[in-house]
Amino acid sequence: MTEMNENPLDLLPEVLLAASAVLGLLLGSWLPRARQWAVGLLAVLACVTGIVAAAVAAAEPATTAFGEAFAVDTVTGASRIVVLGGTLLVLGVSFSSLRGDPRESEFYVLVQLAALGALMMAGTQDLLLFAAAYLLASIPAYTLAGFRKDGPGTEAALKYYVVGALLGVLLLAGVTVLYAAGQATLYPMLGDALRDAPEPLIAVGAIGLLAGVLFKAGGVPAHFWVPDAVQGSSAPVAALLTTLPKIGALAALFRVGDAVFAGSPLPWPALIAVLAAASMTLGNLGAFFQQDVKRLLAYSTISQVGYLLMPVAVVDRSDLAQQALLYYLAAYTVTNLGAFAVVCALPQAHTLDDYRGLAKDRPLLAASLVVCLLGLVGTPPTAVFLGKLQAFAAVFDGGYAWLAVLAAVNTVASLFYYLRWIVPAVSRDASRTSPGLAEGDRTARVVAYAATAVSVGLGLAGGPVLDALAGPMSP
Repeated sequence: MTEMNENPLDLLPEVLLAASAVLGLLLGSWLPRARQWAVGLLAVLACVTGIVAAAVAAAEPATTAFGEAFAVDTVTGASRIVVLGGTLLVLGVSFSSLRGDPRESEFYVLVQLAALGALMMAGTQDLLLFAAAYLLASIPAYTLAGFRKDGPGTEAALKYYVVGALLGVLLLAGVTVLYAAGQATLYPMLGDALRDAPEPLIAVGAIGLLAGVLFKAGGVPAHFWVPDAVQGSSAPVAALLTTLPKIGALAALFRVGDAVFAGSPLPWPALIAVLAAASMTLGNLGAFFQQDVKRLLAYSTISQVGYLLMPVAVVDRSDLAQQALLYYLAAYTVTNLGAFAVVCALPQAHTLDDYRGLAKDRPLLAASLVVCLLGLVGTPPTAVFLGKLQAFAAVFDGGYAWLAVLAAVNTVASLFYYLRWIVPAVSRDASRTSPGLAEGDRTARVVAYAATAVSVGLGLAGGPVLDALAGPMSP
């Protein structure tokens, strides 16, 4: 272990977000209801400042902080920028719908705390810190799922909490077993110790750890909460649940696979590859005949976890794995949030048929929806297209060609249910225009346009971005 480094500036983006959440909670207690938007503005400022701080830190050599418990490297830097950027988009689609709400400031604080948990999961190199970050990312999300206090929101929060509590206990049990097997919690030390540990003990600990991580990511077999929680939550919360926790969880799983299980006797790559195949396939099958747009996007996000797990499976087998995962995370985040921004912009449209005639009434919004949905399929020139290519290349390079073939088949199959949404949206039959398009959220429309532009721009600038994501992980 290196000398203890307790410089808080190494965690400046996290400190800014935590300070903003605490200050926002205090301000919300004193500000009149009509001025609680100031707490949201403070959250936006914290995110923007955090992105700048993360970009500056990413230009420095990889290092660790607080006795190697937290890594400041390329994976952490990219995850910081993606999480904070995603948080900005979530805040953007929330402003109009929350204006004047008696708990407006509480919403902004909970969003920041959930994002902070995702940031800590992405950078942690210690099992105990990971467990704490997992809880920090989970508890505010449970509250957000039931924030509206209506029937669907309460049901969503209850299902989310019950499944999360069960799998959270399994995660803590897995952490305990891994500590017993390796007598260490720091990833580098634990990885060295597990090479000689009993394989059954490693397997039990790894399964418990995976249960919790896959719950946060929304992957099979811990995906049962996703459709109901996403459908029952408000659209901004649904956007958060399907993106921010996933970033932290998958970055953490990538780091664990590289530092802890790469040299262990456990067949870690094969296990992750099977979970990836199951997630992309079952997610697509569940999405095929959905009518509710949020439920369709919920199954879509389960399938996307499968593609995102592909580079995680070959973390120690391919040099392309890190670039593929980080780029795909950024691409998926902005594209998925763009699709949800369209849903937020049309709060009265709940089913696929409610979007009929969107191209006639709101052509720019329809264009954003089409670009984002085709982007989730992996259509050029959107960023997800390049992300999928990188993921395919990584698993081919890592010796899992069968997984790449299965992913290609699932990609083609996913076009079916996205087209079921696109076709009515681009229909120009005026006599069948849905009344759900009559009203809309202007701020959410702006966010949808911005997310669509970033998705396309990120795809066009893929080369330089991929080069920037090839930096080393912490020593």
